[in-house]
Amino acid sequence: MPSASLSPHTAPRILIYLLRHDLRLADNPIFHDLSRLTTHTVYRTVSAPDPPSPPICHSHSPPKSPSSHSRSLQTEETTPAAAETLGVTHLLPLYVFPANQIEVTGFLEGSGKSPYPEARSRVGGFWRTGPHRAKFIAESVWDLKESLEMLGSGAGLVMRVGMMGDVLENCMEWFAERGSDMGKVVGVWMTGVEGTEERRDERDVRKIAESRGVEFKAWRDEKYFVDDRDLPFSKISNLPNIYTTYRKSLEPLNSRPRPILSTPTRLPPLPKSLPPQPRPFTIPSTLQSLSDALLNPIDSDPSFGLPAPPTWPDSTSSAHPFRGGERAAKQRLTHLLSSGAMTSYKDTRNGMLGTDFSTKLSAYLAFGCITARQIHWALVDFETGASTDGMDAEGFGQGENEGTKAVRFELLWRDYMRLCARKFGASLFHIDGFRGAEVEGADTTLVAQLKKWKYLDRSSGAGDDPAQTREILLRFLSGTTGIGLIDAAQRELFLTGYTSNRARQNVASFLTAHLGIDWRVGAEWYETMLVDYDAANNWGNWQYVAGVGNDPRQGRVFNPVKQALDYDPTGEYVRAWVPELRGVDLTNEKEGEINQEKLMGVFQAWRLKETEKEQLGLSGLEWVDWPLIRIPFSVGRGKGVDGGGGQRNRGRGSSRGRGRRGLRANG
Repeated sequence: MPSASLSPHTAPRILIYLLRHDLRLADNPIFHDLSRLTTHTVYRTVSAPDPPSPPICHSHSPPKSPSSHSRSLQTEETTPAAAETLGVTHLLPLYVFPANQIEVTGFLEGSGKSPYPEARSRVGGFWRTGPHRAKFIAESVWDLKESLEMLGSGAGLVMRVGMMGDVLENCMEWFAERGSDMGKVVGVWMTGVEGTEERRDERDVRKIAESRGVEFKAWRDEKYFVDDRDLPFSKISNLPNIYTTYRKSLEPLNSRPRPILSTPTRLPPLPKSLPPQPRPFTIPSTLQSLSDALLNPIDSDPSFGLPAPPTWPDSTSSAHPFRGGERAAKQRLTHLLSSGAMTSYKDTRNGMLGTDFSTKLSAYLAFGCITARQIHWALVDFETGASTDGMDAEGFGQGENEGTKAVRFELLWRDYMRLCARKFGASLFHIDGFRGAEVEGADTTLVAQLKKWKYLDRSSGAGDDPAQTREILLRFLSGTTGIGLIDAAQRELFLTGYTSNRARQNVASFLTAHLGIDWRVGAEWYETMLVDYDAANNWGNWQYVAGVGNDPRQGRVFNPVKQALDYDPTGEYVRAWVPELRGVDLTNEKEGEINQEKLMGVFQAWRLKETEKEQLGLSGLEWVDWPLIRIPFSVGRGKGVDGGGGQRNRGRGSSRGRGRRGLRANG
């Protein structure tokens, strides 16, 4: 490395790299650039056998890189590394636990008081980051720290607490006060991230760096499926408001991703001396103490203000038992390929129980522990037989199949939501959503009559009572609505930080369409609880289901009873997370068959006979006898099973719409 040849009288030239959602060493543009300090020319190679036919190139988007299907992709980089032009000798990778998004009072030293307000959401007052994601973040940051240290070149990762601008200002001041012998900061780099808060941080960092005459650079975020340089439009206002239109402009999808960047084997070392964490905070020295610092404030109220929080049911396992970090992400991807789960993905993605019905890569993608193009290239190796992973799995070496194609479809949806966040800006968080946004140069296909909502702090003018709305919301959050699918999903979310794509769609529709409550409260609760929370995808998909986003088919409403019958046909999922209903008699006269009419008692417990309620100890329970709503639904011709007047419906409920897309778990 250049630093090894420094004379004793040469002042260290320090680059500060502020990490956010790019917690990985591999396929990381900034680390890749820094790894090139030893040479002007480097080759990166991705192996894949030749395909049976050449890829299709769109005339409006000429490829910026070699064909993604060539046997040996070699791109000669003749341009000097950006870090080399700065004369960088030392690297300070800095991860800041942002005080506005993560509660940081657990980092306080002694009886100190935090200078920052609590990290709570604006509408519901929930913690911005709940326990599941806090633990995942700690594991992901620590994993990167260990990976950098294992390079053996003196590299490492430094953690700090506060607002990003405050932390950078302190670091810059500390180096400036100690003179050039200690080191001179010559650059501040970070990866650009969509989001109003993230953009504000970026502006603050830029202002601080430039005020001190230091180069600032916001690098392109390359963890997505299609690189920004390859988009079929130059202005974000030209992004289609309909996903299908966007997708068709990029097909075939398996020809779109760029090659991955090589993984660094050496990086510049940390500066010899480091700016301390300003008081009153202190930085933990172990992963366990880091997790404790993040979790202790949250755990002070494990009920999250719920009068009857869910408790873990016996004999039920989490569908997301995975730890955070780049190494865990790679292990997960390898498992998905070797098990054949990628091949069966299209058929299983609407599942609700187990670890492999979906990829569970969404949390790793959200924090940049892995990139979408890394997933793509792993799929290419599987499809072409170039990989040793999955040699015995169905579909290995047989080209793109329905499962791998569906994975790419979902990765592109992630891209699309992120681009929508860029196009519509702060409207991502506005009550009227994208449909209330005014975007310069945009078409008018989203214009629609704005919806009315029930709010927590005031009446909407339709005679609703905010106090009653808050009571209803508590039951919704607690999983005691009386609708089996909704309650199971909400309890699973609370206890594990994860719930399936299908469950997310139904929960969002239930809150917004059936209860009519401000959709932002649901989005904020998901922000708190989800381990795989991603701002653009979470808020954009809540808008989509709530009818204020860019769903071209307005007015869709999911019927959670019909949905449960379709996707939980034996009631296994509901009974796993709502154990009070495990004793419901579902037997039919024919051995081994489920009586669907009896199953309605699992999906809506108020339908149970009084004798069975008493036998199961369900009599008098509020969520059983007084559900938030009663959904009339029958499973065949003849008298309905709505507990009342025999409504005739053939497999249909009072609400309609099954919909294919919604609050995706993106894997």
